[in-house]
Amino acid sequence: MADYIGAIDSGTTSTRFMLFDQAGAIVGYEQQGHEQIFPRSGWVEHDPLEIWQRTQAVIRVTLAKCDVHPAQIAAVGITNQRETAVMWDRHSGEPVYNAIVWQDTRTDRICRRLEEAGHAPTFQQKAGLPLATYFTGPKIRWILENVEGAQARADAGTLLCGTLDSWLIWQLSGGAHVTDPTNASRTMLMDLVTLTWDAELLEILEIPRSLLPEIRPSSDPSFYGRTTVDGPFGGVIPICGDLGDQQAATVGQTCFSPGEAKNTYGTGCFMILNTGEEIIHSRHGLLTTVCYQMGGAAPVYALEGSIAMAGATVQWLRDNLRLIDSAAETEEIAKSVADTGGCYLVPAFSGLFAPHWRSDARGVLVGLTRYVNRAHIVRAGLESICYQTREVLDAMNADSGRYSGFARGARVVSRAVVGRDVAVRSARTQGLSLLKVDGGATVNDFLMQLQADILGVDVVRPRIPETTSLGAAYAAGLAVGFWPDLESLRRQWRVDKIWRPQIGEAERTQGYAGWQKAVERTLGWA
Repeated sequence: MADYIGAIDSGTTSTRFMLFDQAGAIVGYEQQGHEQIFPRSGWVEHDPLEIWQRTQAVIRVTLAKCDVHPAQIAAVGITNQRETAVMWDRHSGEPVYNAIVWQDTRTDRICRRLEEAGHAPTFQQKAGLPLATYFTGPKIRWILENVEGAQARADAGTLLCGTLDSWLIWQLSGGAHVTDPTNASRTMLMDLVTLTWDAELLEILEIPRSLLPEIRPSSDPSFYGRTTVDGPFGGVIPICGDLGDQQAATVGQTCFSPGEAKNTYGTGCFMILNTGEEIIHSRHGLLTTVCYQMGGAAPVYALEGSIAMAGATVQWLRDNLRLIDSAAETEEIAKSVADTGGCYLVPAFSGLFAPHWRSDARGVLVGLTRYVNRAHIVRAGLESICYQTREVLDAMNADSGRYSGFARGARVVSRAVVGRDVAVRSARTQGLSLLKVDGGATVNDFLMQLQADILGVDVVRPRIPETTSLGAAYAAGLAVGFWPDLESLRRQWRVDKIWRPQIGEAERTQGYAGWQKAVERTLGWA
């Protein structure tokens, strides 16, 4: 058997390649950033060719650093920023336009047009999604309407499109046009029940079926394709794992039971609750999505709360306001004050995502007095991440009354020594009592304590916080028998640190009431 599994993580701000061994430990990795392109206010783009170049570079550098040969890699998995739309020529591979990123709001008019035509209930019922600029379908429609010749070329069958996973699989394999249900479920074009492109939704958005990739399981024993000898791997390796980044993190956190949840802190912030084989349509602003599909097994579904601005808020404090020189500084700066001095930052720079779904919202900094200084604003930026997560958790608790698995599956961690094996026992609760967390921002211990305080639940970080790449590796490894089953993956999960709430309910309630008042001030600006 080969020694390693490779995972490509094509994120919003960077691309990473990681090698994992059979114990799920990181053997080596390389990461490189790519340019964030802002042509106009509210527009966010990436260069697909730059992302492909970065992908090749991180693979080559990692293999060289670790002295690993293609024969030592059993399979490759891919995870990616979801909802971002790429369209390219099926023969030359030349993109017809930059990738339109999930944060982009230019499709607001298209979404309003669909709303006014009465299509919102159809998308909600079939795709599980509201009409919002977040998703891929309206972005594809925008390219077809606004790029000269795109519609005619699409109708003639000479173009392909998809999310970043499809773009990279096509490049790596020499032409396989494939995606998985987790990415397809974010397009507004896939039927959640059949896991196929829906003819009615395609017709509403006037998108030719020939543009779209084949939908295959997230872990596919029959493979999507194989890497080419002249590609960055320098050899033939099965490509057989594919998950959107947040679903990949859910798999990496081994949230395989209904009721288990995780929250990932990256550019945005994304909480996912496993609902098993049951499709739950939220009444409180959450998304219904596919969690994963392993081989020929039935798909597993999830409820998701998507937040646009998490790590991106810290970047804004650094790059736009220049209040900090690096993200690492925020912990000490925020700890230097006892609170925010009564100010709140609501980073609705691209509108508000879950649970509000208000594209007309814009960011506000409120409650300012002469007393407020740099440290208070930095702390307010960190608290904004936690309060947005609180809104999502409240929505999940509200939906849980219609979903008994939420209470059955909730878990608490025993008071075992942190960093060693911990006992996990089932607990009947009135909502989530423990939140698994991952992503780059979880290295900020102060942020995680704020999160536990604002939520009023335990927050648990695993030993490997970069679970997105691990989830993609798990999907690929399961497909080729590198790991035998889901339970073997669950046994590898280890706790690194637990944060427990340290403030009282009265203080928590007062702070949250101020946040909700601040959110009201964001609405109706655009």
